[in-house]
Amino acid sequence: MILQNFLMLLIITTLLVSGFARADSYSEAVVAHVVTQELTGDIDKGAVANAELNRQMHQLSLDILAVVFNNMPTILDGISAQMRLEADKMYKCSLQDDYKNKECE
Repeated sequence: MILQNFLMLLIITTLLVSGFARADSYSEAVVAHVVTQELTGDIDKGAVANAELNRQMHQLSLDILAVVFNNMPTILDGISAQMRLEADKMYKCSLQDDYKNKECE
């Protein structure tokens, strides 16, 4: 009974861990293709590297866009604050006649 429970626990744990340790299907497909082509001897390594670089750059572009759009309210608040400071400075400088502060010169 104890051995049966232990084996069942071992099987369940193995299934759960192996589910998280798998690579994605794209990586598996690329590695399998490269290995197959390397064995046959007709692989253009430059083309494979170029395609992978293009894919990584595309993914990076999408990630950057996601970060920018997720933080857009913060970015716009910062731009708005900067524009208000500049408008305040221009107004303050316009009020001064003969005496000018260093920032208004």
